[in-house]
Amino acid sequence: MKIAFQMDPIGPVDIDADSTFRLAEEAQARGHELFYYTPEHLAFEEGRITARGQDLRVQRVRGDHAALGEMRHVDLSEFDVVWLRQDPPFDMHYITTTHLLERLGPGTLVVNDPFWVRNSPEKLLVLNFPELTPPTTIARDLQTLKAFRARHGDVILKPLYGNGGAGIFKLGADDRNLSSLHEMFTGFSREPLIVQKFLPAVTRGDKRIILVDGEAAGAINRVPAEGEVRSNMHVGGKAAKVGLTERDHEICAAIGPTLREKGQIFVGIDVIGDWLTEINVTSPTGLQELERFDGINVAGRIWEAIEAKRRS
Repeated sequence: MKIAFQMDPIGPVDIDADSTFRLAEEAQARGHELFYYTPEHLAFEEGRITARGQDLRVQRVRGDHAALGEMRHVDLSEFDVVWLRQDPPFDMHYITTTHLLERLGPGTLVVNDPFWVRNSPEKLLVLNFPELTPPTTIARDLQTLKAFRARHGDVILKPLYGNGGAGIFKLGADDRNLSSLHEMFTGFSREPLIVQKFLPAVTRGDKRIILVDGEAAGAINRVPAEGEVRSNMHVGGKAAKVGLTERDHEICAAIGPTLREKGQIFVGIDVIGDWLTEINVTSPTGLQELERFDGINVAGRIWEAIEAKRRS
């Protein structure tokens, strides 16, 4: 197949951690042709969805991992698969790319389905499953946020469309910084905030479970650094091997059909203790860590799912 990757610049990626690199590596091993472009080079041109990018070959050699062809202009409808793999922020630039890719039509499979990526942001899709999630409020109004904390005590406050652990604060029941944080966030953004009941189990780790076409493939545990409540690897969290519990399987069974129905082939969910906190569909990570810990080829499973969809 002809595969196009819409992603952030490939030069700086960590070949031992980057999930997009691993997907490209597996696609190449399966005989598929690779093309690479950044979101800035995606365009709508008089009815066609086009991109300016380069043919790509990858190899697992640090500092020499990507061989790129000459820059060329392509019609993305000529590709079998387009991967939507740039990292958040989930802003209007990101949202616009989903609108454009959605116009490619049935001849090209976009992974994950851009319509549902746009309508299922990480911290909003979980609202469909209240029985699986901790108490949660989304609001911009300060009094509403204060009332939530009064009901639940220790809370986590974070920007609704944040990523990578940025802007996450734990506020104790008597913490006096809520008003100041609200003032700071609303001073530079019109977006609401999300506040959740603090889950003490986070000190034992924040589990990232990877689902392939709605089925659990495995998990890694992201353990916060000492003195931290954030477990994201961007801010010092460490990945550790972990298995799936009965509750994990229950969560995956509950959300799997929705993910499959909405064309979300590669998804990473976050589970703290017994509770689902996020469903990551934009650019999930953790693929390489899971493969190393469990000795399995999850990238191969993802491509098998894609190839099956192309055949059907």
